[in-house]
Amino acid sequence: MPQRPRSAVKAYANEAFLNSKDARSLRMLAEYLEPKSRFDRHHVEDTIVFMGSARTPSRGQAEEALRKAEAEGGDVEAARMGLKMSFYYEAARELARRLTQWSKDLDQKDRRFVVCTGGGPGIMEAANRGAGEARGMSVGLTISIPNEQFDNEFVTRELSVHFHYFFMRKFWFAYLAKAVIVFSGGFGTFDELFELLTLVQTHKLRKPMPIVVFGTEYWRQVVNFDALVEHGTISARDLELMYHTDSVDDAYQWITRSLMERSLDKPGPTL
Repeated sequence: MPQRPRSAVKAYANEAFLNSKDARSLRMLAEYLEPKSRFDRHHVEDTIVFMGSARTPSRGQAEEALRKAEAEGGDVEAARMGLKMSFYYEAARELARRLTQWSKDLDQKDRRFVVCTGGGPGIMEAANRGAGEARGMSVGLTISIPNEQFDNEFVTRELSVHFHYFFMRKFWFAYLAKAVIVFSGGFGTFDELFELLTLVQTHKLRKPMPIVVFGTEYWRQVVNFDALVEHGTISARDLELMYHTDSVDDAYQWITRSLMERSLDKPGPTL
């Protein structure tokens, strides 16, 4: 019997090849081109990035956890700390709401200063939630890791982008950002903050980059920036790359003033 001819598979439809090490560069390129296509389609040219812990609860979640711990003999101290940290969730939520409303009220043709987060729970959820409460769109840049990270329900569906490569995710954080607000966080937040500070310090970012570090008590305890100056590993001037505050009002005024003065007439990303 004559053999049936095999159907040819085009290279771009060959899943075995696309998932192989030989196609790694194509997968990296896809994590640049596919998000770019979405952002172009939805006219997202610049963002305000919110960074912070995925573990920070809302006030309602924290109050319920404390009530349960006290009633059932759980870890009351941890629950009380959760309630204290919930301040940052509510601050991020309110700040994102106010910045989104401010952006919507601008007399601009294109959509400007869209809230962008890592798309997960905690501080990220709070910021996306606040943007949604102002009836604005928001971006979520999630990453495939074993735990904690998942899409929160407040990210605009069309702007929820999932990454495999951390460096491509961080590229999109920096590329579109016109301002960054960093709340309490762990290793991931430190990584993101210090990479941005390095890019600004070394002038690899050729654009103004207001960076707000929110929560003076937290950041004073976890990072001694003054000690870096004292030991000569950074200059005193490098401390001016960050603006520290505990106030939503203060952060809102500082960011909007910075954007009005330095970014409003400069649409589009610049690296």
